[in-house]
Formats: sequence, structure tokens, C-alpha cells
Amino acid sequence: KICESSGESLVSCEGECCSVFHVECLGLKLMPDEKFICTECKNGEHTCFSCKLPGKDVKRCSVSSCGKFYHEVCVRKFPTALFESRGFRCPQHCCTACSMDKDIHKASKGRMVRCFRCPIAYHSGDGCIAAGSLFVSSHILICSNHSKRNHSSSAVNVGFCFVCARGGKLLCCESCPASFHPECLNIEMPEGCWNCNDCKAGKKLRYKQIVWVKLGNYRQVHCAWLFMLWGWWPAEICNPRSVPLNIQGLKHDIGDFPVFFFGSHDYYWVHQGRVFPYVEGDKSFAEGQTSINKTFKKALEEAAKRFQELKAQRESKEALEIERNSRKPPPYKHIKSNKVIGKVQIQVADLSEIPRCNCKPSDENPCGLESECLNRMLQYECHPQVCPAGERCQNQCFTKRLYPDAEIIKTDRRGWGLRTKRSIKKGEFVNEYVGELIDEEECRLRIKRAHENSVTNFYMLTVTKDRIIDAGPKGNYSRFMNHSCNPNCETQKWTVNGDIRVGLFALCDIPAGMELTFNYNLDCLGNGRTECHCGAENCSGFLGVRPKTAFATANEEKVKNAKLKQKKRKMKTEQKQMHEDNCFQCGDGGELVMCDKKDCPKAYHLLCLNLTQPPFGKWECPWHQCDICSTPAVSFCEFCPHSFCRDHEKGALVASALDGRLCCSAHD
Repeated sequence: KICESSGESLVSCEGECCSVFHVECLGLKLMPDEKFICTECKNGEHTCFSCKLPGKDVKRCSVSSCGKFYHEVCVRKFPTALFESRGFRCPQHCCTACSMDKDIHKASKGRMVRCFRCPIAYHSGDGCIAAGSLFVSSHILICSNHSKRNHSSSAVNVGFCFVCARGGKLLCCESCPASFHPECLNIEMPEGCWNCNDCKAGKKLRYKQIVWVKLGNYRQVHCAWLFMLWGWWPAEICNPRSVPLNIQGLKHDIGDFPVFFFGSHDYYWVHQGRVFPYVEGDKSFAEGQTSINKTFKKALEEAAKRFQELKAQRESKEALEIERNSRKPPPYKHIKSNKVIGKVQIQVADLSEIPRCNCKPSDENPCGLESECLNRMLQYECHPQVCPAGERCQNQCFTKRLYPDAEIIKTDRRGWGLRTKRSIKKGEFVNEYVGELIDEEECRLRIKRAHENSVTNFYMLTVTKDRIIDAGPKGNYSRFMNHSCNPNCETQKWTVNGDIRVGLFALCDIPAGMELTFNYNLDCLGNGRTECHCGAENCSGFLGVRPKTAFATANEEKVKNAKLKQKKRKMKTEQKQMHEDNCFQCGDGGELVMCDKKDCPKAYHLLCLNLTQPPFGKWECPWHQCDICSTPAVSFCEFCPHSFCRDHEKGALVASALDGRLCCSAHD
């Protein structure tokens, strides 16, 4: 830890830091006889591995063999850090290169080579390690971020924009050759030093990558005049161990890497400030130039050929990996119950607070599916110490995990799915939806990180306003259940020992061998929509979108047709409709009043209804009364509670651009 070199006479700290020291560096002459603990572990003040500032407010990485400490603010800056219920896994357990490539499943797997000075790690091998890194041992390196060279004073920028390929007034990156027109980036010309997005994100060049190199006027080889003629030359970045010994012996520093020049077949050491990636078809800019030297033409041909070879190798490797991964689902940790993350708490009720049903032990099926158990009707699970039926109680499916046998299957167009091995009765408990229990803040953070890593599969399900189940990293078989616009299962929120849990229940009799599905009721983020492949007759075509109506214009006839199609679709649908989780007026969640009209899923805040207390008896929401005369409505806006009777519907609604759904004048 002190001199950054390996050797003999090493002593390990047996405290929390797991650091290793030379005996000499500690000022000792002999190996200590007793248990050795370093000064930081004795004082309890460890140094943050990111900002290098000591303090007692730092937290240790949850991996037992790691020993790195961080301020929480510092570790959250790294997208490769993983927060868990017991703490966090620091960035040194996730490959930085794979994370940059959005391959998050691969990023945390395999053997890692870790930087000695900062929270950077790579998979061992040329495919991930940043060019210019210096190996200290087989599993420790000093990454290229720690170069002593001042890159801002040695970068050589290209004379054209990387976006439009034209010259002019350019904004030049201080760390690499990239140049841009400010208008091509939609920014103003900044003052002072500026770095491009790739450099800001920490993107690095790698070994076996084809690049363009410019050395300037100091190259001491026989073809220096070629560089003065052309400037940029195609080359391949080489691993220092694979170049000739005389090249290895040339003066270089951390951050420098050897390149092999095509055409001339020379080697030289360069750094990131004089190199930018070769792109397929780059040789086209040199075509038609009559003054191009034969050696340079040869270099262009060799670079294009080598680029295709490396591309074919990479594609072959990816295809092999895809084929291997297609045999089994993406990795996840199987758990039996929800795992709390962060500030979320699981509620536990006192026995006196748990409702007691009226079932008897002598009943044929006490608390069963067809019984009149009050707890079952109110979606409360009986407690074994409270229920009068005792051990014969059949309303403890969550606690006893009484799931019908099911198996994971590969579907044609919907990835992995779940299929039942035995027949399931209507209303029967199928599975509990379990995963990591997170709050809204953590949910938004995970969604943001997922979008940054191009993740398209989400497993998040809302329990309450501030509690979300994320079955992505951890879960059970229920995470494999696909969406369907005409599902055979539904989610229900049950109270189990004082805590709200989510169960999946059969909507109909399901025969053995049938795939289990439920309606995701997806809350779409942004403008992106995911295509639905459920194959149901009433399929909407997209997740989170209601079944389509015919496209209608503003004229009354097409509006009428759209309304008739809505009515027919409602008549076809026989499945049970749950009430919506958000207020139909303002769109927010919370304590809601439910409409009692048959098949109406709408719910509202009391405040949005201008009420101070819940309505008494059977109550129908404002959506069913005409806005003008309060008579029964026949035309309904699908985006707010506005509705109209037969006398006032003319011209009140038009078909919107959102799949022809009817809307009133309050919406665009």
C-alpha cells in the first residue's frame, strides 16, 4: 500500500482494510509475531478510496475480501457501484469497459483486474483492459487515468468536425483528437478547457483496436516525410507484451501504448491525445487523391482488411455467447421473500391487531377457496395463532408458499415465460411476486441507470406509493410471467401479518401445460413504447396501451364508430377489473375513493371530488353523469372525468391521435 510494488516480506493487516505492507515500509526489521493491525484500522479513520480524504463517515464495501472504504456521496458517482440491503458493492467488482458497452449482465461476472489507485476494474484479457494501463501483478494494475503526462498540452486535434466531417471554427477536446462544431453539439462555444462526452464518461481505447495516429514532427524513422505529407496514419493498438523486446524497452509512461503502423510495419509508443478510433469505410476520404504514396495506399488496404478480421472475430464471439445464453435465462438470485433495500421497512402487526375470521375447524374446507371466510373476502391472510380453524386453515398460502408446480420455458417472441405443470382452479393462489423492496427514490435511480445502460427489461411492481418490488436482480419464478392483454392471472394486494404483499391469482381455470400471464398495466416512461406479442384477440399492440379503436376524425360518424368498438370490446371482456391505483382526475396515487358502478375501475382523491369525507352507500363517480345536465352519460372522455349525455354529446368529443381514444376539448 505504501510503495506500490510487490516482493517478499509482506505482512497483511488483519483489520477491516485487508491492506498489505512491506515490513521495511512499516519501519520494522522483522515480521511481527502478533496479529498485525494497521494504523487506520486501529484509529477507525479510513481513507476514502475515491477522494483520498480520511474520516469516520466512510463506509466499507460489503464484499468481505475487498477492504475499500468510501464516502457514500463518492461511491454513488460511479454507475458500476451496486447498492444492496447490507450496504454496497464498490465499483472494483464490476468491469468498467463492459459497463461502458451497456453489457451489465457480463460486467460483474468473471475474473477482475483492479486498479491499485482508483475504483476502476476490468476483466482480465485484451478485450476490456484500457490501453496504457501498467500491470503491477497478475490481478493488480495502475490504469491509464494515472498518466503523468499532461494530455491537455499534448493532444493533437483533427481539422474537421466529428459530426458533419467539415472544417471551420471547431471546438477541440483537450484529452483526445476529437473536434466539433458547437452548433453540431447544440451548445455554445465554452470558455476554458473542454472535454468531449467520451472523455468525460471515461471511455478508453483498448488493445487490438484499429486507430488513426499522428506523431507530429518528432518521429525518427525512415518514413517521417509520409506523415508530413498526410498527417494521420492507420495503425493497430498492441499489447506491450506482444511487441518486439526493443520496442518494449523504448521510453514510455503510464498511459502510453505501442501501435503497429500498417503499410510501413513500424512500431511506436503513443498516448490517447494522438489517437482516435478507425471507423469502417474511413479509407474513402483518401480516394481520388493523386499524391497519395504507395505505402499509404497499402496501409489503408491493410487497415481495412484487419478491421474486418477483428470485426468477424468479435461477431463470432458474440454469436457464440448469445447461443450459450439462449439455453438458460439471464442470471438472477432466487429468493423466497422480499428483501428490504435502504429505508423501506416491512410492517409486522401485533397478534391483537390481526383480524379473526368466523371459520370453524369442523368446516369441510375452513378458510378455503369456496368458503365464506371473512379474511379471504377482505384479502387478509389468516394467522395460525389467531384463526379459529387452527392447523386446518387454508388461507395461509403466502406464509406457507403454497405455489402450484411451474417451469420456466422459452417462448417464440417473448423471451422466457412460466408454464404451470398442473391444472389450476379459478381464484387459486399461483405465486407471490417477490424481489427487492425499494422506495421511489431508489426506483427512479435504477430506472435512470437502466436507461443509461440500454436495459429494456423491467421487473418493477408498485405495492404502495413509497414501496416498489424490483424482481430484476433478485426474485422467484413469478418474475418470468409474461404480459397478456387477455391474461389468465391477476395481481392482488393482500395483507399478511400486517404487511401488504402482492400475490398472483388465477382469473380462470388454467389447464396443465398452459403459460401463466398477467396484465402488466405498464406505466410507460418517456415516448418509447414496447411492442406487445401476446397474441390475444384484443391485443393493443403495445404494452401499457389499451386495445385499439378504429382511427377516427372529428366528424360524428367516425366518433360514433370508435365508441361502438369500445362498447363491443367491453362486452367481450369477462375478466375481473381491478380499480386503478391513481386518481382519474389528477393522476396521482394515495388514499382513493373507488367507483361502485359495475366494471368501472376509476378512483379519485376526496379533494379532487371536492368532498371532505367518503360518500355513504353505493357511489358512482362523476364519469357516469353528464357534465352539463347530470343525466346518465353515454359519451366519455378517456383522459378525464368529463362525460356527456345523448343531448349534449354532439361535438363534445373527438378521436385523439392516441389510438383513436376519445377526448374532450380539455386535451390537445
